[in-house]
Amino acid sequence: AFEGFDLISSAPTRRGDMVAEVANRAASQYISYLELLLTTQGSPTRQLAQSINPPSLKSNADFAEMRRQLLDKGLLTLVANGRKELDQIEQQTAAALGCQTAKPQLGCRVTIRFLQQTTRIKPPAEVFAQFVYAFELAKADPRVVGINLVAPEDHPIALRDYTLQMEMIKFLHSQVPGVKVSLHAGELTLGLVPPDDLRFHIRQAVEVAQANRIGHGVGIFYEDDPFALMKSMRQRGVLVEICLTSNETILNVQGQNHPFATYWAAGVPMTLASDDEGIARIDLSHEYYLAVLRHGMKYQDLKQLARNSLEYSFAAGASLWRSPQFTGMVAACENDTPGSGTLSKGCSAFLKGSDRARLQWQLETDFATFEALPWLQQSNL
Repeated sequence: AFEGFDLISSAPTRRGDMVAEVANRAASQYISYLELLLTTQGSPTRQLAQSINPPSLKSNADFAEMRRQLLDKGLLTLVANGRKELDQIEQQTAAALGCQTAKPQLGCRVTIRFLQQTTRIKPPAEVFAQFVYAFELAKADPRVVGINLVAPEDHPIALRDYTLQMEMIKFLHSQVPGVKVSLHAGELTLGLVPPDDLRFHIRQAVEVAQANRIGHGVGIFYEDDPFALMKSMRQRGVLVEICLTSNETILNVQGQNHPFATYWAAGVPMTLASDDEGIARIDLSHEYYLAVLRHGMKYQDLKQLARNSLEYSFAAGASLWRSPQFTGMVAACENDTPGSGTLSKGCSAFLKGSDRARLQWQLETDFATFEALPWLQQSNL
């Protein structure tokens, strides 16, 4: 489907329009923060990989040698060009939304960050070059808060090179520490791939690539020792981005066949994601509706899913919360009340110093506003 509109979506002059549209849609649903998947300098990076004599890429020594060649051949110039692309997108988006005018659109309120994506179905040297570029871009530009790996997980090349790609990410973690990683992993089910390919994808994303988050995670029950893996995910704080509509549409997995309830019962951090709203013709609110309809989520459960989305985001700064259980706010804000309209000096200073905490405070303020609506006062939330 993506190839059907690639000529438009890849056009440099249209990216700002698209980001503006997504921002407005997000704002209409009271979403204050976005991490959009984006490819900058994709073709030049792959061409750079083709211009060198890559080693066999079987060991860390091979990875180190190829990374050295890429940097020597000008990869950081591509990083600089990627930052210029981001400047252009930012400017186009602000113009499309009228953010500097007297009547800014709602999308101007949304904080927009990016994940540099790597396509997993290219030859190993090109995939590695994309990874090196992505890590360096995330290191250089705070607007790029992490990396992701995209394209069908069941593609023959993706299956063949899965472990190799996880090892590549592990190596680059050691070279560029601190870069956040979110990986599509376990977007698989029985019948889609040979059974042996269902047994390790999520585990290797978590334990080898050291992913901070995974997307989908549908194939968890086909993994070796799935309950031990979920325990590890809970202990490591690895969040699962659940995409209910996408999993139903692409994998035909829904309702009780979906591992949603098992992840929840196992205490694995979870949140809801739409995958691709344009392809599925949905929005994030629809996913919250499905969580209630199909998985019995109550209002407090939905609040936890929403809070998780910011707690486990890659937004900069400290959390508003003392712990991921959301049992109390940090000392600077523990005596302040979201939605009251006033802030202590200490809390105000803390929020100014942390994008994450500021976004979390806004979410709590939105909750307070919603819960104060007259028609809800007699409901049993």
